[in-house]
Amino acid sequence: MQNIVILAGNIGQSPEVRTTQGGTKITNFTLATSRPRLSEGRVQRDENGYRVMDTEWHRITCFNGLGKTVADNCEKGMKVMVHGRIHYTKWTDAAGVDRYGCEIIAEKVDFLSRPKAGEGEDPELVDREDQFAG
Repeated sequence: MQNIVILAGNIGQSPEVRTTQGGTKITNFTLATSRPRLSEGRVQRDENGYRVMDTEWHRITCFNGLGKTVADNCEKGMKVMVHGRIHYTKWTDAAGVDRYGCEIIAEKVDFLSRPKAGEGEDPELVDREDQFAG
């Protein structure tokens, strides 16, 4: 049996990086995925005829090199595809209450929209260079 997840969506917040005491770099971001809302097997529409969408938010965790790539190239709003696995956690808070969490441990992140421009990089120049790439 396999634990495989593939999600495509928009980054909801710019990635945040932290380092554990052991030196492992961990990068976290949220990913929004949407799907049409169904009622009795049919897509629901609003008063203007547009599809009603349900959005789900996923917590994504990347480690070390993948996390650095994501932190250096991704920002809020970018479209990405995440390949990974579901990871559930359980802990007891300070009040002694059991808490549960769910996250996606990313093994691969594909950029579906243009990565953010680096410092000192002119986004218009990058666009023009892409026109001549062959």
